[in-house]
Amino acid sequence: MGQLLRIGHRGAAGHAPENTLAAIRKGIALGVDFVEIDVRRTADGVLVVLHDATLNRTTNGKGRVDRFSLPVLKKLEAGNGEAIPTLEEALTVADGRTGLVLELKVKGMAREAVEAVHAAGFKNPVIYASFLHEELIHVRAVNPKASLMVLFGRLPCSPVSRAMEYRASHVGLRHDTATRRLVERFHGAEMVVFVYTANTLGDIQRAASFNVDGMISNFPERISRL
Repeated sequence: MGQLLRIGHRGAAGHAPENTLAAIRKGIALGVDFVEIDVRRTADGVLVVLHDATLNRTTNGKGRVDRFSLPVLKKLEAGNGEAIPTLEEALTVADGRTGLVLELKVKGMAREAVEAVHAAGFKNPVIYASFLHEELIHVRAVNPKASLMVLFGRLPCSPVSRAMEYRASHVGLRHDTATRRLVERFHGAEMVVFVYTANTLGDIQRAASFNVDGMISNFPERISRL
């Protein structure tokens, strides 16, 4: 195994409002290899960085994200005076500074996400991730060389076979479902293994003992270089 990669969850959500430009900048300041952010679409078709389907938890607005236009969403506060960023803004902040894990949260946005990365001329590595595994097929259709991460919550009966169906280069496991044997099986299938979201030192040390390749955390500075 090479050096353990540190990935800031939703930027660096333990230090700044999640999925904001401030959180992305904090992750960069902490020296992460990647920041992970969530991508959704507005009513007027703009890709924005937000985890939930609704605005209720992370902003001072209410309602579904996809029912509001970008100008309306930009008037909301996402914490500490931060606005909801567009994917384009996030790419600009991260470009030349860190890699990105883009989690695609809704169906039918793969092409737009890949095209946004291409249009930005983004120089660092990008991994397209999703629990919506079919969406990754569409990413591959647009960019055959794209790095794809199949995300698993509850593990299916044959997780390695499932990930192989989508020709995934990476797999993302919930940290409390990872085992040494499972990680070895994914490595045997030539897949890179990340775990999420390991925040306590105990969880981080446990996951690291399984020889995972990368760890996603709200506190990426807690992840030791091995």
